Amino acid sequence: MINTSNGMMASSSSNTAQSPGLKTYFKTPEGRYKLLYEKTHPAGLLHYTHGKTVTQVTLANLKDKPAPMPPATSLTTSAGSGVRSAAARFLGGGNGGRALSFVGGNGSSKAVSGSGRIGSLGNTGSSNSVASNYDGKGTYLIFNVGDAIFISDLNSQDRDPIKSIHFSNSNPVCHAFDPDAKDGHDLLVGLNSGDVYSLSLRQQLQDVGKKHVGGQHYNKDVVVLVLHGCLMEMSKDGAGDSSFPVIKDQTQFSVAHARNSKSNPIARWHICQGSINSIAFSTDGTYLATVGRDGYLRIFDYAKEQLVCGGKSYYGALLCCAWSMDGKYILTGGEDDLVQVWSMEDRKVVAWGEGHNSWVSGVAFDSYWSAPNSDGTGENVMYRFGSVGQDTQLLLWDLEMDEIVVPLRRGPPGGSPTFSTGSQSSHWDSVVPVGTLQPAQSMRDVPKLSPLVAHRVHTEPLSGLVFTPESVLTVCREGHIKVWMRPGFAESQSGNSESMSGTSLKEKSSLSGKVIGSAYKQ
Repeated sequence: MINTSNGMMASSSSNTAQSPGLKTYFKTPEGRYKLLYEKTHPAGLLHYTHGKTVTQVTLANLKDKPAPMPPATSLTTSAGSGVRSAAARFLGGGNGGRALSFVGGNGSSKAVSGSGRIGSLGNTGSSNSVASNYDGKGTYLIFNVGDAIFISDLNSQDRDPIKSIHFSNSNPVCHAFDPDAKDGHDLLVGLNSGDVYSLSLRQQLQDVGKKHVGGQHYNKDVVVLVLHGCLMEMSKDGAGDSSFPVIKDQTQFSVAHARNSKSNPIARWHICQGSINSIAFSTDGTYLATVGRDGYLRIFDYAKEQLVCGGKSYYGALLCCAWSMDGKYILTGGEDDLVQVWSMEDRKVVAWGEGHNSWVSGVAFDSYWSAPNSDGTGENVMYRFGSVGQDTQLLLWDLEMDEIVVPLRRGPPGGSPTFSTGSQSSHWDSVVPVGTLQPAQSMRDVPKLSPLVAHRVHTEPLSGLVFTPESVLTVCREGHIKVWMRPGFAESQSGNSESMSGTSLKEKSSLSGKVIGSAYKQ
């Protein structure tokens, strides 16, 4: 039950088992975000392998019309989709970053949440078991815990998942969903053994067993290669093994292609000497961002296979990254407890977000949020983004570049730097040349942001967050997911009214936010 006088959880219920001291809401200028329900794995799952992986969450929206699927007895699929995928397995764990991503063969990236609305959250009519005549409609949460992948119905308040897929002798560490996969294999799963599986989510839901069915399997010593900072580019059309030349200079970026176009992997990208912790494609699929143990963000032109720009963290490894919908900014987070905002126009850090008390393990732009006073002209674009960390906190940030305080340049020795406001590009002496990796910048040279919201949402360290049209999802590394309803949607749910239509990623052309110095501490 919830004590509505103070918003604190007095006792646990079947749907929202909240720890004492954690509030079931947090405040923003536009209203309260309220905890609707939680998702988690079966209680009896905990065993010795549980602590070896960090839970990641993927949102999957299955379309109304089922896609053609290969026979369940086949371990390989016929080619023809033309969809290429880039996969990198992170080592060293605990970062909460996404290390698996789709990009289309035509250069367009695939939005994880799909293009349709999420649906009316909070319905209680779904079953705990998967029916054999399952029609494939719905929105699902895919998350990994221990040696299993779990699938939960986002539109149901049931805590337990409706499906589990167990892998023998290996643990899933990352996954990604492609709603437009032509061959029906829309789910990628990466294991800590270096194996990658391409599966049909719809087919897994139709099967009552606990093993994956009808999957395509890739393996080419990915573990060894990623230890040396390599990203393997794989094709669903490929079969057989690839051989690549020995990397002569471990410090230099290089791309090697397989001699046989029908083999897998089709290319090896040697990016850095340490492990790759997270990768992310820009919305249009033009650019690929990577962050690694060496503390560098690297941004590549994916089609040209060219390093465009990048830079070093203040200190320590970078663990996560995310693009804005317009491709102008990139968020990174890591072991320096900072959220860094990188500009593609200026090719450098343009703001640092200070507010976390430990490593930042997940970052994301909220493409569904609109500024209250937005005029829709796009002349003064504003942004809202979020971050989570091992300090168990969710932080929300508002960013308006025209209001940010920009250090122009250092003054004379012993003096103070000069500042101004306005467009970032007009203040830097020159644009950084293509292919340059920037060194770590001084604290006094970068504008600082303060969080709009700082709210402790879990008792365990957090590993990721996802924004939907109706809610914000937070996930901790132990496999517990919380669904926080946006202002307005929470009231409509409690009143049993229909959910408002969500705006699709493709329709959302303007993002929003502004710099606010004071935080709403919860």
